[in-house]
Amino acid sequence: MPEFRWNPLLSTWTMVATNRQHRPHLPKNYCPFCPKDNKSLPPFEVLDYPNDFPVMSLEASDSQQKISPDSFFKRSEAVGCCEVILYSPEHNLQLYQLSDAHVLKIVELWAARFKTLQQDARIKYIYEFENRGEEVGVTINHPHGQLYAYSFIPAKIREELNNCKQYYRKNKRSLFADLNAAEKKHKKRVVFENKSFIAYIPYFTDYPFGVFVVNKKLKGNITQFSLREKKDLAEALKKIVEGFDKIYNRPFPYIMCLHQTPVNEKKYADAENYYSFHIEFYTPLRAPDKIKWYAGSEMGAGAAANPLEVDDCAEILRSKISH
Repeated sequence: MPEFRWNPLLSTWTMVATNRQHRPHLPKNYCPFCPKDNKSLPPFEVLDYPNDFPVMSLEASDSQQKISPDSFFKRSEAVGCCEVILYSPEHNLQLYQLSDAHVLKIVELWAARFKTLQQDARIKYIYEFENRGEEVGVTINHPHGQLYAYSFIPAKIREELNNCKQYYRKNKRSLFADLNAAEKKHKKRVVFENKSFIAYIPYFTDYPFGVFVVNKKLKGNITQFSLREKKDLAEALKKIVEGFDKIYNRPFPYIMCLHQTPVNEKKYADAENYYSFHIEFYTPLRAPDKIKWYAGSEMGAGAAANPLEVDDCAEILRSKISH
């Protein structure tokens, strides 16, 4: 049974899930996400379903348990939810090859799952993401993403929230509002913009093509978006991913992360004042055949180093995006 173990150095939980060690090696001619191979899948255009090897479960007890009353080692049942989000029944299609209406359905599915999962008072943070490419550990190349609903606030999200809250208290303005304004004024790092979203590679990014996609109205989560905003988000994602693939004329690996306001958490009940929905891309290629690894400094000390000039990367990506 998966469990959480408390890390007192970082004030966060580590998820321990030995069941994931039993994930099978799939034959090359079989895909569990393809209806032609997996007959148990219902007909679908987009689909969410429970992850077969979850690190969390809503069936777990929500009571924290210590191994013994005097133990230093604190653990808890791994309360949460892990889902797979299938983007299409077609195995070889890329996100940007799907119709605008189809990508809109992906965005609407993200919103629907967020709306449902936030009703569970145990859930504190809903995190939708996509891993793309073998370089970031993908073993099934069918177009899909994932959703984790945590019963705690993950450490990186907590740090973003706390820094945004501190900035708001000091300046009486949203950090994301000022960040959007500064990048728009600078211009050179903006790679795409439509009515609802602005996409840029931030001045401080630690990945060469680490795009941020930020909602202009600074809404907190995807359930608050109008239909126009959802359509604009779908457009932005299609344009950016297609642009990525044109940089080196090959499928471009990335991790795409949707960062949103927490749910059911009193400490951050006012988060919509200072924290905004945004998407962060983590892009490990620094050349067609070279990886920007997260290694000693990054992993051991949390001190990132970007090997490329951000403005140059933005110019390259902007030139590959059709406007």
